[in-house]
Amino acid sequence: MKNRIELNVEARQTGKGNSRELRVNRQVPAVIYGAISPVNVTVSEKDVVKYNTRAYENALFNLKSGEKSANGIVVLVKKVDVHPVSRRPQHVDFYALDLKKAVRVNVEVRLEGKPVGLSEGGMLNVVNRQIEIEVLPTEIPEFFTADISNLAVGDALHASDVKITGSAKLISSGDTTIAVVSAQEEEVVAAPVAAAPAAAAAPAAGAKAAPAAAKPAAKK
Repeated sequence: MKNRIELNVEARQTGKGNSRELRVNRQVPAVIYGAISPVNVTVSEKDVVKYNTRAYENALFNLKSGEKSANGIVVLVKKVDVHPVSRRPQHVDFYALDLKKAVRVNVEVRLEGKPVGLSEGGMLNVVNRQIEIEVLPTEIPEFFTADISNLAVGDALHASDVKITGSAKLISSGDTTIAVVSAQEEEVVAAPVAAAPAAAAAPAAGAKAAPAAAKPAAKK
C-alpha cells in the first residue's frame, strides 16, 4: 500500500482580505474538493514548500484538522499556485480521493540503458518524460522504467512500449513518443564561388596605345 503523509490543515474564512492576512502569517489558503463537498482550509507555507517537489509528486496526504469535514480525508495535491516574482505559494488545490475509485495521474518514465544507435552516430531525443495513467490511489507508482538499449537510429520508444503493472491503465495515446534516436544532420559545406575573370589590364603609364585600325581608302 502506498504510504501516506500526515498534513495539518485548518478551516479558514474566505475573501481576499483574509487570504492576504494568512499569507502574511506564512499560511497558504487552500481548498479541498473531489470526493467530498468543497472545504476551504489553510496549510502551513513551510509544508507546502517542502512537499511541492518532484520527490513528492503523486504523494498521498492524510489530512489532520479540527475541521470535521476535512479531518481524515486522503488527498492528492492537484495544483499549487505561486507568486510570479517571489515564487512563494499562494494557493493549493487538494483533490479528495475515494480509495476504491481509480484516478488519473501523470507518472514519470525513467529511461535505462544506452541506445545502440548512439554508436551509429545517432542522437537521443527525449520527447515526453511522463505518461498519463488511470489507477487506484493506493497503487500509484512512483515511476515507470523503460529499457532503450536496443534503439537503433530511427527507432522510437512509445507509451505503449512502457510496461504498466497492477491496476494501472494507460490513458495517454499508445503512439505518444517518449524518446527517439535520430540521425544527426550532416553539415552542408557550400562549394567555393569561382572568382570573376580579371579585367583586362590597363596600359602602363607612358606606354603608347595600340594604333587604331586604318580606314579603307575612299573610292575615286
